[in-house]
Amino acid sequence: MERKKREPQAQEFQERVVHIGRVTKVVKGGRNFRFTALVVVGDGNGRVGVGTGKANEVPEAIRKGIQNAKKNVVTIPIVGTTIPHEVLGRFGAGKVLLKPASEGTGVIAGGPVRAVCELAGIRDVRSKSLGTANPRNIVNATMEGLTSLKTVEQVAKMRGKTVEEILG
Repeated sequence: MERKKREPQAQEFQERVVHIGRVTKVVKGGRNFRFTALVVVGDGNGRVGVGTGKANEVPEAIRKGIQNAKKNVVTIPIVGTTIPHEVLGRFGAGKVLLKPASEGTGVIAGGPVRAVCELAGIRDVRSKSLGTANPRNIVNATMEGLTSLKTVEQVAKMRGKTVEEILG
């Protein structure tokens, strides 16, 4: 019987671990540690997802986080190398202000916001993280902001107008 060799899959998504948390449970015999991993996946072409994983070991938590993130992938509109318009994303106490930037500006953003923007394929954006510094809330606020973006074509279709009428 001939065995088929498994061909290595082309990496569809890039992964980035944003935060690893450690939780301790004190029991009779000592301390039990558990780990949580906050992971962002993206294809660098407008598709990005966020997921969390929990396990007894860090690598297992990361693997579960990646699986969860791949289930939650959303497509975001990108105009050139930036976002179509300014947006404020809110999640819990976290607020993230995202502003479009001219080409060559780069990703001006803090850790969690930077991870999401870079993996989404946004190359030029300015951002400010407001409210909390909790990575989970910041990442979710960024995702909420990015999913609420609309292109001129989408707005024109919604309003039943032409793109020229919207732009003036």
